[in-house]
Amino acid sequence: MLIPLVIPGVILGISVLVFSSNIANGAEDLWGWDLNFLRPGLLLIVLGQFSFISTICTLIISARLRKFDPALEEAALNLGASRFDVLWTITLPWLRPALIGAAIVAFLMSFENFNTTLVLVGSDAPLTITMFDRMREGSTPVLNAVSLLLMVASGGLALLSVFVQRKEPD
Repeated sequence: MLIPLVIPGVILGISVLVFSSNIANGAEDLWGWDLNFLRPGLLLIVLGQFSFISTICTLIISARLRKFDPALEEAALNLGASRFDVLWTITLPWLRPALIGAAIVAFLMSFENFNTTLVLVGSDAPLTITMFDRMREGSTPVLNAVSLLLMVASGGLALLSVFVQRKEPD
């Protein structure tokens, strides 16, 4: 599960691209199917980002689960609660700070994982790639404004993550 953390983003992106292209080419050669969704584009960007970011989210959530006392679930089950009720009333509230923190970190890390996105981008470029392409033409007030908004929003999300983690008692 930790391997994507040590693999450079370019290598991860190339691996996802080669794997999906081989599947698409094989399906086209064998059955004549044209699987365009396996070509560079939004789906591959999501898969590439997911392969990297899921590792970080797993680490955040598993750190919270290490502090969890399974006796709480067992007590609820002994008192007649269903598995769904135990999940909904005990486990998920306990994990809420970690889930919120993991979501915020995942969003912030998706901006940082530029190399993977750059390799997997198709014709519909996300914001980071669009900004990168426009920067080649020179800096403009629009790029500066969007960059400032992204920095403020990212900083605000990071602070929110810290606040959520500290607000919940252990």
